[in-house]
Amino acid sequence: MTLSPEIDAKIRASFEKQSLMATLGARLLCLDRGAAEIDAPIRAGSLQQQGFAHAGLTFSIGDSAAGYAALTVLSEEQEVLTTQMHIHLLAPGSGDKLVARGKVIKPGRKLIVVQSNVYSVSEGQERHVALLTGTMMPVAL
Repeated sequence: MTLSPEIDAKIRASFEKQSLMATLGARLLCLDRGAAEIDAPIRAGSLQQQGFAHAGLTFSIGDSAAGYAALTVLSEEQEVLTTQMHIHLLAPGSGDKLVARGKVIKPGRKLIVVQSNVYSVSEGQERHVALLTGTMMPVAL
């Protein structure tokens, strides 16, 4: 289901305000009702000691993708805050970039259950590197 232009614009403006996403070089690729996709390059400044993408990069874009997916099911007068997020690191992140695909599992008035899958991309091939599950809390602006 397509988002209203107002909700789409609100979410894109919100993303642009996230200085961490700018620092990471992350981009908000697409939005749909209950879904959001973010990517970020794997840069020299976002590696861990063994040369793989740092779990902090993986978590950051996974959390944001899940949060923006949750925001797509709310009204213009609401925002979300992460209340809990759990990450399962499945494989080392390597290659050109990471892509996080967030989705709403169960919307609710008090809590929204979300999930995000993160993939590393190398030469066009995706590898599943993390699964995040958590809850978002709707808040009034």
